[in-house]
Amino acid sequence: MMNLQIAKWGNSLAVRIPADYVRQIGIKDGDHLVAQVGADGALNLRPPAQWSRKAFAQELARDAKALPMGTSVMEQLRQEARY
Repeated sequence: MMNLQIAKWGNSLAVRIPADYVRQIGIKDGDHLVAQVGADGALNLRPPAQWSRKAFAQELARDAKALPMGTSVMEQLRQEARY
């Protein structure tokens, strides 16, 4: 965690991002960031999401292998039901 100073930049305010953080998140001069204010007032800056349909499909396939299908919940409820 690092305390940063806010400075005037034209009619706006600016925060300087330390070089260590810049290297860590892989941004460069001219890149865009998405800013979001949390309910607690926290300011979250992050690079825009690079969503890829192919990467998403691969992630789903990998997760499906990790979560094998079991018995149907409805079938289990029917078997355990008392009439």
